[in-house]
Amino acid sequence: MSFDPAAFRAEFPIFRAPFDGPALHYLDSGASAQVPQRVIDAVARHDSTARANVKRGVHRLAEAATEAYETARHAVAHYINAPSPREVIFTSGTTGAINLVARAFGDGLAEGDEVLVSELEHHSNIVPWQLLQMRRGVRLGVIPVTPDGRLDLDGIEERIGPRTRLVAVAHCSNVTGAVTDLARIAAAARASGARVLVDGAQRAPHGPFDVAALDVDFYAFSGHKTFGPNGVGVLWGRAELLEAMPPFLGGGEMISHVGFAGSSWAPIPAKFEAGTPPIAQAVGLGVALDWLAEQDWGAILAHEMRLTGRILDGLAALPGCRLLGPSGLQQRLGVVSFALEGLHPHDVCQFVDATHGVALRGGHHCAQPLMERFGLIGTVRASLAPYNDDSDVDALLDGLGEAIGHLRG
Repeated sequence: MSFDPAAFRAEFPIFRAPFDGPALHYLDSGASAQVPQRVIDAVARHDSTARANVKRGVHRLAEAATEAYETARHAVAHYINAPSPREVIFTSGTTGAINLVARAFGDGLAEGDEVLVSELEHHSNIVPWQLLQMRRGVRLGVIPVTPDGRLDLDGIEERIGPRTRLVAVAHCSNVTGAVTDLARIAAAARASGARVLVDGAQRAPHGPFDVAALDVDFYAFSGHKTFGPNGVGVLWGRAELLEAMPPFLGGGEMISHVGFAGSSWAPIPAKFEAGTPPIAQAVGLGVALDWLAEQDWGAILAHEMRLTGRILDGLAALPGCRLLGPSGLQQRLGVVSFALEGLHPHDVCQFVDATHGVALRGGHHCAQPLMERFGLIGTVRASLAPYNDDSDVDALLDGLGEAIGHLRG
């Protein structure tokens, strides 16, 4: 196979949409990726021809909806190489998936047990554990970061102690773009009997991966970052853990029997999918992942890294530009954050959008502890996807150069 950025980009109708002002240069895929026409069509087709509730209906629309929903589950399992589709739980997103584990797994922890996170985590992988700390009295440990925005794993084998029950880390930082050495973390956790949860929101859009080979216990990601619809996400978990965990939410579809004397639960994954799930959204996500699985990811990652290198080189030439993250291309993805001396990130983002049509993200990126670690209120972030090309990088660097001249006066 090979990769044609123009052909990939042609799948996305937003890049053909008319806009007032400059042409769109979308460099905010780390917040939400755009959606290809095939996913839009799949969602519309489902709602037009098979809209019904799933799992218990016996009429033909309900059976068609259930088949489409379970087909999507199989598509997720294939994309992440899950041992079984029954280990795939549909959630509202990465946040919902992590909160599920914080409740269903976390509430089994005791006072004095430890959950270990890192300084570079998204708030969605910090706050649920703080809430668990309040409920159960667990201790929250923190893995520090290096000056170039990677996890500092020196001594990780000693840091994961006998009371550490869970290590919860991002596969790729949504700020620095650094890819975590999960193999080392997983090995250290196994040696201490701890479990590992991975926030894969930033990694999942960059091609299929193998949860079994990663040797982790839980993996979470979102549909809207993976070229799918909003409102749907995935939690993968080892079957034996999911089976042992109590439900997170109670209601319809997650039960085997209900009585006033007590209730019993449905087998996984239904036990964790109370109520009506995001059916059409799951269908769309399944189509997106099937499409992504067909791509030549070796060629795509080479394309993204070439563009990332251009951005890094361009930022290094800007006066007063501070990079937050690795300056090289090893063990990183195309998420690049930086601060321009004397300029607020929001002002920079608004300027380059208005003058050059460049869509960036500005702020703390739901990573305030990391910003405090580096003495910043926020950064500007560019995040790449396969539909980006050299014209997007040109517009970014030209826009930043003009922003410095204009905003610094």
